[in-house]
Amino acid sequence: MQKEYTVTVYTEDRVGITNRISVIFTRRGINITSLTTAETEITGVYKFIITVMSTRDRLEKVIGQIEKLIEVHRAFVHDEDEVVYQELALYKISTKSLHNGDIEKIIRDNNARILTITPDYFVLEKTGHQQELIAMLQKLEPYGLIEYSKSGRVAIVKWSRRFHEHLKDLSLIEADSLKD
Repeated sequence: MQKEYTVTVYTEDRVGITNRISVIFTRRGINITSLTTAETEITGVYKFIITVMSTRDRLEKVIGQIEKLIEVHRAFVHDEDEVVYQELALYKISTKSLHNGDIEKIIRDNNARILTITPDYFVLEKTGHQQELIAMLQKLEPYGLIEYSKSGRVAIVKWSRRFHEHLKDLSLIEADSLKD
């Protein structure tokens, strides 16, 4: 049965690695619904957070292919309950709606914050799960929504401590080899 999974991939910083990873999903007919990548707390190690709809069996095969890439340290498949995650959304809304007190209540009730105000528009920021961000989008549409943009998933794995210790050891070994 297909369901949403979070895949984390720890890699070295190499040109083209995003393409090589995404092609593996494409070849298996798995659509990536969200992709976020950034450097980890360990210099030179990047973490890809990939959200997909698939079956666990298909993803296990994908992970096996990803881990064959030279630049990849490790890759993992996670169920929803194995990660803590958030997404970020920005909403650009006509400034005219600020004259209506209802929008202020929506902002407060949804724990959003105003990032900037201009004579023509203001920008709101909200973090949460995708359903929360879309629900707020629907609440804001009647108020002159001009633009909406959402990030991919940012996640921390609940059980990854041992692997992070391994990565830290690798970075210490690499640092020592650079001294020689």
